[in-house]
Amino acid sequence: MTGHFETIQLNRRELLKSTGMGLGLLGLAGVLADAGELTAGGAAAGGIAINGTTAPNPANPLAARPPHFGGRAKRVVHFFLNGGPSHVDTFDPKPLLAKYAGQPIPQSLTTERKTGGALASPFRFHRYGQSGLEISELFARTAAHADHLAVIRSMHAQVPNHEPSLLLMNCGDSVQPRPSVGSWVLYGMGTENQNLPGFIALCPGGYPVSDKANWQSGFLPGMYQGTWIDAQHRELDKLIENIKSPHATVGIQRRQLDMLRQLNDRHVVERDDPRLAARIQSFELAFRMQLEAAEAFDISGETQQALDLYGDGVHGRQTLIARRLLERGVRYVQLWHGAGQPWDHHTDIEKNIRKTAGEIDQPIAALLTDLVQRGLLDDTLVIWGGEFGRTPVSEGGSGRDHNHYGFSVWLAGGGVRGGIVHGATDDFGFRAAEQPTSVHDLHATILHLLGFDHTRLTYRYAGRDFRLTDVHGNVVREILA
Repeated sequence: MTGHFETIQLNRRELLKSTGMGLGLLGLAGVLADAGELTAGGAAAGGIAINGTTAPNPANPLAARPPHFGGRAKRVVHFFLNGGPSHVDTFDPKPLLAKYAGQPIPQSLTTERKTGGALASPFRFHRYGQSGLEISELFARTAAHADHLAVIRSMHAQVPNHEPSLLLMNCGDSVQPRPSVGSWVLYGMGTENQNLPGFIALCPGGYPVSDKANWQSGFLPGMYQGTWIDAQHRELDKLIENIKSPHATVGIQRRQLDMLRQLNDRHVVERDDPRLAARIQSFELAFRMQLEAAEAFDISGETQQALDLYGDGVHGRQTLIARRLLERGVRYVQLWHGAGQPWDHHTDIEKNIRKTAGEIDQPIAALLTDLVQRGLLDDTLVIWGGEFGRTPVSEGGSGRDHNHYGFSVWLAGGGVRGGIVHGATDDFGFRAAEQPTSVHDLHATILHLLGFDHTRLTYRYAGRDFRLTDVHGNVVREILA
């Protein structure tokens, strides 16, 4: 009997697999699922279904892949003004608000809270560029690029509350947990740099409302989730925690990983499990990130001219970092304004919006200038906007309430026809009146610019094919170059 047992060589995994009908492997499956290498619900519940394009390679699911067709945009940077910027004070001038200032406007309104009379914008609008695009003085520097901007003035959402509207704008659904836009893009295209996360969210000071749900991967594998960076820090070790090991040099870590790789390669040969192979590769990715992430986020090597162009504030620094990430192959970068909802101007909007706009006008203009100079704007899609707009009437006499019935976003670069306005709100800026554009339409357009048919970029989960736009969405072709 002793000799018989000596001839059977079972390691721990094989023992678990051969006993209890394989239930012991559930522990391993949990580890792999946490790392994003099993879809939620397992292989039977989740799977790949990118119709008409190359599916992710199980051994390297973040490898770059071609989209459905030749989209102009190759990467995305999204300025997210969380809290809801006032469109009638920024990119949608409404002269009638001055005529009716302090008076009820002659149309019915449905607002979240009791409001007063019309509140005229305290800011002047001017025409910029050859296109004569009207833009508020709040964004006078950004306005220098008016001929690159396509302003959609007829956006509308579903509800006037931050949490559901943030999820709708970022994930395509205001109620159910769904993958974010960045996760869908990363899933469809992969990333051009295997040493950095393909989807990064920069938000100084903490999380926005709905926090990590805004860049979640949902039912997509966890590797497609956005990586949050607190951009308020200047020091690299605080900006990216644990970027350097306090215990081992790079050389020592390299030798440790080489030994670990030899052992793991032996396991892969014995088991031929692509999910386990992907798990093993994550160790190498973590090591490579220590080297490249440190360089990508370190702006000390930039010229003084570049530093002056972006400005020394936190938004200048994080926007400059965004440019560095984009040119290093990161697919999707989202720039949040800050923790909470800094654009939620219920009171003293003249003072508060002047402050928030002043913090980002120079960095936005700098990025557009920089992308043009580097030849990157043609294939970089730049997006500006929040989760909804503000009311044309006052709240408390000096602020504006939430307004999801009509608001503005703009896009530039990446196949966008610049110097144009699409759609319009009514004469007072309350409701989308001409060419109403839903959030699903915006998402369909973003994917189209990247080369995807939004109806075909799908993922099978829980027995059905899901997509970012659900069963909605039409491409806004009028803004395409």
